[in-house]
Amino acid sequence: MNAFAEKLVLDRLTPAQFVQVLETLHMLGSAGAGIELSSLSTDVLVDVVRRASRDQLKAIADHPELRPVFLDEIFRRMSDHFSPARARHVDCVVSWRFSEGSGEDGYDRFQTVIEDGMCVSSPDLTRTPDTTITLSVDDFIRMATGNAAAAAMFVTGRVKVKGEYAPAVRFTSYFDIPKPSVD
Repeated sequence: MNAFAEKLVLDRLTPAQFVQVLETLHMLGSAGAGIELSSLSTDVLVDVVRRASRDQLKAIADHPELRPVFLDEIFRRMSDHFSPARARHVDCVVSWRFSEGSGEDGYDRFQTVIEDGMCVSSPDLTRTPDTTITLSVDDFIRMATGNAAAAAMFVTGRVKVKGEYAPAVRFTSYFDIPKPSVD
């Protein structure tokens, strides 16, 4: 168990307290204190999500400042954890739609392009998608950090796919996502 998550005793915080801790971390980062979400290792971020309850993650998804911070942070890290060897011969454009968003149609949107052995993600939607994946931010946070099985989320309807199904089903296999630590 990592020291950061252990010291916070995340599972004992109410959703409001959990958000307050993350707001403070974000505020310190914005003030240039050198303590910020982007400075946490991916291992620590994965453990924070693992220890968080569904209600705590939903509170992040509902928070007007933390929601985009978490989405930006996860998409920023995608290229760091991309495994070109696993995505050999893969060229695909995946559009992401996150429900209850601030976009004009009620969704927050991102796009991930995998081609020529590279992975780039951005909120700029300039490419025609091969597939569009729609899900909630809290489910995405859990899935992107390896704290939820993507296949189970597809089967239960928590994740909706429009377009080619294969890129959506195989997507997480193109990344080396740190495994949550076990207590």
